[in-house]
Amino acid sequence: MERPLDRLGRLCALHPWRTLVLWLFAAGVLLGVGQTAGSTFVNDFRVPGTESQQATDVAREHFPTYGVVSATIVWSAEGGNLQDPARQAAIGQMITAIRGQQDVAAVDDPFPSPDGRAALVNVDYGKELGELDGTHYDRLREAAKPAEAAGLQVEYRGAVVDLGTEPTTSAAELVGVGAALLVLIIAFGSLVAAGLPLLVAGVGIVVGAAIVLLIGLFVDIPSSAPIIAVMLGLGAGIDYALFVLSRFRANLAHHEEPVHAAGHATAAAGHAVVFAGGTVVVAILGLSFAGIPFIGAMGVAGAVTVAVMVVAAITLLPALLGLLGHRVNSLAIPKLSRRARAAGPADPDDESGPTYRWGRHVQRFRVLYAVLATAFLLVLSSPVLSLRLGTPDDGIQPTKNTQRQAYDLIAEHYGPGWNAPLVLTVTGADETGLATLARTLAADPDVELVTPPALSQDGGGVALVTAIPRYAPQDQEVSDLVHRIRDTIGPEALAASGGTALVGGATAVVIDMADVVGERLPWVILAVVGAGMLLLLLMFRAPVVALKAAVMTLLSIGVSFGVIIAMFQWGWGLDLLGIDKTVPIMSAVPMILFAVLFGLSMDYEVFLLSAVRESYDRDGDPHRAVVVGIGTTARVISAAAIIMACVFLSFVSVPETLIQMIGIGLATAVIMDATVIRMVLVPAVMSLLGHAAWWRPGRGRPRPAPVDGAGGEPEPAPESSPGTTDESQRV
Repeated sequence: MERPLDRLGRLCALHPWRTLVLWLFAAGVLLGVGQTAGSTFVNDFRVPGTESQQATDVAREHFPTYGVVSATIVWSAEGGNLQDPARQAAIGQMITAIRGQQDVAAVDDPFPSPDGRAALVNVDYGKELGELDGTHYDRLREAAKPAEAAGLQVEYRGAVVDLGTEPTTSAAELVGVGAALLVLIIAFGSLVAAGLPLLVAGVGIVVGAAIVLLIGLFVDIPSSAPIIAVMLGLGAGIDYALFVLSRFRANLAHHEEPVHAAGHATAAAGHAVVFAGGTVVVAILGLSFAGIPFIGAMGVAGAVTVAVMVVAAITLLPALLGLLGHRVNSLAIPKLSRRARAAGPADPDDESGPTYRWGRHVQRFRVLYAVLATAFLLVLSSPVLSLRLGTPDDGIQPTKNTQRQAYDLIAEHYGPGWNAPLVLTVTGADETGLATLARTLAADPDVELVTPPALSQDGGGVALVTAIPRYAPQDQEVSDLVHRIRDTIGPEALAASGGTALVGGATAVVIDMADVVGERLPWVILAVVGAGMLLLLLMFRAPVVALKAAVMTLLSIGVSFGVIIAMFQWGWGLDLLGIDKTVPIMSAVPMILFAVLFGLSMDYEVFLLSAVRESYDRDGDPHRAVVVGIGTTARVISAAAIIMACVFLSFVSVPETLIQMIGIGLATAVIMDATVIRMVLVPAVMSLLGHAAWWRPGRGRPRPAPVDGAGGEPEPAPESSPGTTDESQRV
């Protein structure tokens, strides 16, 4: 693949303006078409094949208004009575105004709380969620002015409200880009060089976002997907450009002509970028095995953006490098520039640097470091044993959000279970069976209220029964209640009539989603790990290296899971995020994190092992190859890891739990991967493996590793001839 990439890099560098115009034209056309088409992002939480989905499908068939897009409005009269005539008139005026709004199909009568200090009402819309937007929520707020003038607190919940309050990433992007720019300036000592990765990533983000918009015309893309795509795109895009740019500057320092330097950099670093990015894309697309549409759609959005970043790194960046040439080092900051020159470019024949000394030190005590690093990672991963899946609801949103205010008002004035209603779709039961079911449900100690059965008007013999639990949606008692209804209460109550009760509703969907994730996560892991190992085999043709890389990646992922469980589920440092209560891990997070982290962790594995393999092929010494690999890549990998961690952590400011969990998990794994794993565990294990690491099937027994007399430092290999060093392969 190096030769085609070399030709591609030179072609783009020779014709920079054509390449730039093509990229800008593609960005403009794609973005214009995507925005003109007017696609929107829809949170479709269907879980095909589950009982809750079956209950929803049957209910919608016989109850036309069941499951329509809606909003819930809550009024509260703190310190007074809601029955005050002036307040009742204000509420009535608000309801009348809402009934006349565009797309509103029906508005229920207000339902007062037992204490008389609150009331709620549902507003149903006659459109699909994708046909609505934030203006519908704005209209609700406009209609609330008379109620607010009467001294009432008015809060809102529901899908329509979520459309009008979707989190934005602008602040997070600025923080992440600012941190990345600072690291790049320190690493390169030049403002021009530091700005190139940001420019390439920025153009890639625009193109990737435009393609995601177009995909949204055919697939329901969740509202969180663009944020996750931007997060991954910025991190991966800057890193990929950083590796190619570092090779280019190294080639210039070795007196290569700019066009040839760009081609060689694209061939060497670009080869690793293509394989690393391909691993990320394949791993994220593995989310399709989840069998949950919105998780698969997130994977598609992320994979598309990362793929665009790979193409940008091997086409757009070489064009910019060919255009700039030696001016890539202009606008230098003297002190930082001198430090950058003193630190690099790394030379595989100069083994006097601190990273080389560290590599030899780890090799000397390889058994000790292998054991200590593995034990450390396993301890940090131990919280995984207490993993509890769920989907945090409005109760963990920031207290300033209207959804959280409405949630708290309902819990305070009606009871926590009113935020977790269970809707039973009953088929084939007569009146006696329905009465028995309602009576049995009401007798359960975890049920607060059961509504009378509502019969369908189409003669289909279907009824809806709503059960209000005594507990909040995320409490374990609610999950136990759902399974108890399905396993015992429903079958026993309807045994005589032969009917069937299917438990549905939003709370049951969340519980089923957690169950499905728990069942299918092992298969997703198997598919992603298998695909990643296959790509590594194609690149290095070394099964032991591929297996080792997969195991170490699993360790870094385990640490990531352990940290987010300790924070969100155990509550360690949770107040730093503005969350005032512990929450289960969102069902989508383990699958998304695993797929993304497996791919991203392979980035550093590919870049490091490429340098190790280059040295091994040159002089045949596996121990020196590890030292050279670490010495030539540590500085660039460290800068890349810091940038990626800063980008991921900057998105923690987005007030959405899914984004916060993913951001912290990604940042944790990247930091551990670039420090403990790449700088300690990899050199220790590779030193223990010796020649066996590069064994190939059918090539005979691996050569024995050099043996040192004391079982410590390996015997040094003969100095390689400078003429055998491929200058284009240096970092």
